[in-house]
Amino acid sequence: MKRSLADQDINESGLVSSGQSGVHPRLDEVVRKHLLAPWSQPLHRPSVDAYRQLEDTDAFCTQQPFILDSGCGTGASTRLLAERFPKHLVIGVDRSLKRLAKSQAGPGLLRRGNCVLLRAELATFWRLLLAGGRSPERHYLFYPNPWPKSGHLLRRWHGHPVFPVLLALGGEIEMRCNWEVYAREFARAAGLATRAIVRVKKIRPEQPVSPFERKYLERGQPLYSVLVPAGCTREFRQSRPPG
Repeated sequence: MKRSLADQDINESGLVSSGQSGVHPRLDEVVRKHLLAPWSQPLHRPSVDAYRQLEDTDAFCTQQPFILDSGCGTGASTRLLAERFPKHLVIGVDRSLKRLAKSQAGPGLLRRGNCVLLRAELATFWRLLLAGGRSPERHYLFYPNPWPKSGHLLRRWHGHPVFPVLLALGGEIEMRCNWEVYAREFARAAGLATRAIVRVKKIRPEQPVSPFERKYLERGQPLYSVLVPAGCTREFRQSRPPG
């Protein structure tokens, strides 16, 4: 099977190989541009259908707070979060049917207790949540695709046009990764947008949240976390123009 361009820069241990050793020189310019110009790309139709299916289950019709696990992969992290937060609805979203199938999730929505898994493209799913006035209490992004080539900046979440939507969704955001450059860029982009001090923290979790994290810990790789407090995202959301 042919690997993606990004995968070609990630070896079997998960270590990222990149010619970029520091924060991208165009990061500030790109983030400011996306803050000024709302993204208007058409929505991904299958993801719209998945979101409507979620709404049809009356998932948002109670006062139950929800947690979002974006890019949940196999759903292992979503199930763990559902156990940690039994009073919350925990929604795991990933675009890979192959990964979701490892949790017996198919093309449609799978719900077991307070854990929901569904297949959707995140940039569309986030915009639909925001348009619907939905805001997670916590939002996790565990080990997103690092897109390590310098020319991939616009594919990284903090360089993507949807980044303002990600922040405007609100809630406490935690992003974890094993590439320090990505963590530093994410923190800088979030700080530029929210005008808050957002820091990178080196972590070593006692309990791995996902198979990826377990692999990285077992191989002694440094792991990083960036936390954007709920107060910062709330103020950012309130400062954005309607729509």
